[in-house]
Amino acid sequence: MCGLAGVYGRPSRQADRNLLLAMAGELRHRGPDGAGLYLDGSFGMTNTRLAIVDLEGGDQPLSDERGRYWVMQNGEIYNHVELRAELEHHGHRFTTTSDTEVIAHAYEEWGVGALQRFNGDFAIAVWDRRLRELLLARDRFGVRPLFLAELDGDLCFASEAKALLRHPAARRELDPAGLVELFTTWSNLPERSAFAGVRELPPAHFVRVTADGRLEECRWWDIDFSARAGDGASEEALVEELRELLVDSTRIRLRADVPVGAYLSGGLDSSATAAIAQTQTSHPLAAFGVGFTEERFDEGVYQDRIVEQLGVAFTRARVDGPQLAALLPRAIELAEKPMLRTAPAPLLLLSGAVRDAGLKVVLTGEGADELFAGYDIFREDQVRRFWARDPESRLRPLLLTRLNAFLAGDLKRSSAFLAGFYGRGLTDLDDPLYSHRIRFGNTARCVRILSQDVRAQAEAVDDPLARLIGRLPQNFGEFSALGRAQYIEIVSFLEGYLLHSQGDRMLMGHSIEGRFPFLDFRVAEFAARLPDRLRLRGTQEKYALRKAVAPFLPPEISQRRKQPYRAPIGPVFFAPGAPAYVDEILRPAAVAERGLFDPKAVERVAAKFRATDGKGVSETDEMALVGILSTTLLHEQLIAAPRLAAPVVPGRVVVGDTVQAQAVAQVA
Repeated sequence: MCGLAGVYGRPSRQADRNLLLAMAGELRHRGPDGAGLYLDGSFGMTNTRLAIVDLEGGDQPLSDERGRYWVMQNGEIYNHVELRAELEHHGHRFTTTSDTEVIAHAYEEWGVGALQRFNGDFAIAVWDRRLRELLLARDRFGVRPLFLAELDGDLCFASEAKALLRHPAARRELDPAGLVELFTTWSNLPERSAFAGVRELPPAHFVRVTADGRLEECRWWDIDFSARAGDGASEEALVEELRELLVDSTRIRLRADVPVGAYLSGGLDSSATAAIAQTQTSHPLAAFGVGFTEERFDEGVYQDRIVEQLGVAFTRARVDGPQLAALLPRAIELAEKPMLRTAPAPLLLLSGAVRDAGLKVVLTGEGADELFAGYDIFREDQVRRFWARDPESRLRPLLLTRLNAFLAGDLKRSSAFLAGFYGRGLTDLDDPLYSHRIRFGNTARCVRILSQDVRAQAEAVDDPLARLIGRLPQNFGEFSALGRAQYIEIVSFLEGYLLHSQGDRMLMGHSIEGRFPFLDFRVAEFAARLPDRLRLRGTQEKYALRKAVAPFLPPEISQRRKQPYRAPIGPVFFAPGAPAYVDEILRPAAVAERGLFDPKAVERVAAKFRATDGKGVSETDEMALVGILSTTLLHEQLIAAPRLAAPVVPGRVVVGDTVQAQAVAQVA
């Protein structure tokens, strides 16, 4: 795991060494163990390294034996051992045991076809010295970030947008269309970011830039829910195959020259990951989990149960309201985008606990809910489609009370609520976003707090939901209803929010690499091919997954109902002792001066929280509040008054194909 940045300029322009090192300075937190620099005429790239594989020989850039292909990467290729053996069989000679060197040889051997052979999480840059051609590529689910910007004739790339903002031609402005999109779908789809002129390379895409400036962009993988697994295989055989895949995906993600720990929430997914990992190690696994002082958010009793079962060494990072409020500004600065939840902030504290324990790598359970239909949104979609066959039925919508326990107590009132809430667009079954329209509609209510100017500028660009529909694959209509819902959840929520704001950025805030066994492409492709009934059976979510991991877990964990991970909001910012920045952000004159939000709308939201010390406020108002706070913090930290990082001092410098410097550089 590292930070990556580079510039490919006009042929007459030499790569700016000082700019590159300044860009790397903004990525210092991603790689405190060293820095590298590569220069070749108009092209230059740099990285900050988090040393995990080949601690002594893995400094970047690295090349093939002929010095034609030079590589830097952010991430890991987990099957590098097998690829190295295959490439050696083809005559390639290696000088390190680093997975980055494997990329160079694989690209020499197979070209862009090498991407299909990589089992890993990566953002890579490959420079072809002979053709003066640059390849940029991103892993299948976009676990590792990669941003692009075309600035004054330079194609610039970086692991984080703040590095691109160091270019003298960059505009330090928030993108109105990006804000409206985020306030509608929780995230920014690729080809956009929170910043004007900065876009994200989509997951599973590559960009190839030629010497004459031509740019070719292509998707090289996608998950396909139209296929079916098994060819008549029994349920037991499919469950066993899934179990074997999970064991192997976890095994190869334990490959490292440093200790590997695990996150442990107490839920099914992280517990299964930790339990399988423990079977692959000869020593007690180090595990880490968040605890909350507010009981309704805390999962400590389940964490304690799985810790007892596995015998892991467990550290709990307990969070209270004042801590969460203090963490939020740094979390926003790292995330580089507004948020509608406070949930990422405790995960920043958790990654700090990992670092304090002396670890650099953790396994986590992300991806299981999206791939195996673990969220209520999938069950709600199933019930609504059943209801839509008989829209006048009074009994069918009552099935939704099984998903919302608070509705079961008063069925008369429940019927009215269900008709008004879940009945919206009930029979619009041809809508490609049918499964998510209610969610997006609720979230989009937050758009109303944005200023009229911001909304007008965004409307002149596009409609975020139309843009999402435009990014759906051509064979989307061949997916089952469940498959369509899962695909939308993956491309909007998983890739744009969970792996970004809650994942990579909070981990890298303390230089921790996250690894995700459920996002092994073999597991993902297998999950997508499973019959729907093995992902969601009735109201039993993650059916096949639960059976596959049951041998590793106590029944109260393997059969535990999904508890969404959330963190407190209202009392954090309005109870006595709330941080001073809240009042300053919400001050009407300051809101008007920034021009991001409608001052009257902000005051209405704030008044609801002040009247109750933040308790009992609606979920929509909670999202609006966090959106106001996080957007303003982002504007202040990265637009209005950015803190510019000091340049790094590179330890490995390569010019052309000549290593000019190889020394230990401490950049922390």
